Amino acid sequence: MTGAAESSVSGADEHAPLAPGWTCDTCGADWPCAAKRSRLLEEYRADRAMLSVYLGSCLAAAAQDLPPSPGTCLQDRFIGWLPRHPRAS
Repeated sequence: MTGAAESSVSGADEHAPLAPGWTCDTCGADWPCAAKRSRLLEEYRADRAMLSVYLGSCLAAAAQDLPPSPGTCLQDRFIGWLPRHPRAS
């Protein structure tokens, strides 16, 4: 696993990714799991652009570890869940 997948928060209930399968070390779900998504949104609430960069780097690392998936499965899994807000004009 690359440094891109490391979180700045540590603890026994961190919900960190386990490579090469990219599953959650706490709950076993595909990473980022629901708990980690919630934590990431909170941690990066003031800087969604950096959250996108972080998850993009995780996506790139996972794409190297995981077998090819159809369509946009990995993209949807890693960044497709991010909230999209309309830009103010």
